[in-house]
Amino acid sequence: MPSPILPHRTPRATRVGEKVAFSRTLTEADAALFIGVTWDINPYHTDDAYVAQTRFGRRIVPGLLTASLLTHFGGLWAFLASEMSFEFLGPVYIGDTVMAESEIIEVSERGWVRLAGRVIGPDGNDVLRATIRGYPGKFEE
Repeated sequence: MPSPILPHRTPRATRVGEKVAFSRTLTEADAALFIGVTWDINPYHTDDAYVAQTRFGRRIVPGLLTASLLTHFGGLWAFLASEMSFEFLGPVYIGDTVMAESEIIEVSERGWVRLAGRVIGPDGNDVLRATIRGYPGKFEE
């Protein structure tokens, strides 16, 4: 998977079409920490013997861990989300390198912004799509 071309992780301006992206490899430690915090002990994430008998064949990363990658942009941008919607399209396996991308698709006169997010798997296909609405932080120009 190619590295993101964009050198920044926060929008340069609050305007439709601004995109940001980054890549990350999801490790065993990432999954373990997330499972520890959320208590998501689903055997698809925790039990090698169980998941070996399923269509996945090996443990998958919790879906909300994958979705939470999109919050990285919000943290840097002081974006306060008021609504999030996720569509899970495919598995992410421990050790996969994924790319998270967010694009501003709507800016309201009242100050809120709608983002289209996606996470792209190592094969180049979307594993997650998201819509996020919220309020960006205010910074000095």
